[in-house]
Amino acid sequence: MDVHRYCQERAAASGSSFYYSFVFLPPEVRRAITAFYALCRELDDVVDECHERRLAELKLAWWREEIGRFAAGAATHPATRALADTARGRNIQPALLLEIVDGMAMDLEHGRYADFRALKLYCHRAAGVVGEIAAGIFEGARGAHDREIRRYAHELGLAFQLTNIIRDVGEDARRGRIYLPLDEMARFGVAEADVLSGRDTPAFQALMQFQYERAVAHYERALATLPLPARRAQRPGLVMAAIYRSLLDEIRRDGFPVLRARIALTPLRKLWLASRTWLFP
Repeated sequence: MDVHRYCQERAAASGSSFYYSFVFLPPEVRRAITAFYALCRELDDVVDECHERRLAELKLAWWREEIGRFAAGAATHPATRALADTARGRNIQPALLLEIVDGMAMDLEHGRYADFRALKLYCHRAAGVVGEIAAGIFEGARGAHDREIRRYAHELGLAFQLTNIIRDVGEDARRGRIYLPLDEMARFGVAEADVLSGRDTPAFQALMQFQYERAVAHYERALATLPLPARRAQRPGLVMAAIYRSLLDEIRRDGFPVLRARIALTPLRKLWLASRTWLFP
């Protein structure tokens, strides 16, 4: 099996916005980030596609063992083999990969989050750590601005995850999950039954506007944190920020129809945003 082709096909088939941030990268960096993205998709699918909790737990346990094999230079899965086949992939700390697995495990343990503090831990594991690893792949080596880049990556990862939560409220509810903090739902007068049954009310609209403003604040904080000399190397993340921020604004302009529809940008618009951001980061 050509492991890099496997990862390329996995990334392309997902239709994710992340794919558009890779297209302009040099081949070696593109192979590393595509392999990492394919690995993240594999982990995501464990939770999304396994309807029996015990089976999902066994699969995540296998992935923890596979990350150990990756660290020892003996990976067996196409995604981890492809990652190990690139210099930047081999530099990833296995402990960070295990944190992502821990984030996936939280989906098995929690269908609700009491407050934003609890949700933020999930976002850190599911997206902040992903952002840190991706930023490291793009940068290639630690430098003078490493601490600021890591802060930028975590803020941006959190912004992406909050955007996903807003976009997927209805889809998650149909799976029995609510990622909106319960204390904030109570503050705005939105009951769990409203979300689960798809009731779009003025109270729900106010709650979503609050979630929107929080996500925007994290985008702004991320971009303000990124040092100017690092912007060129971090262009893939900036491409993603342009695409995801545009998606977030589109959802708001449409009146947060997230209980009944999943809003997405067209491939052409994503490509336009990617090209513009790549040329003028």
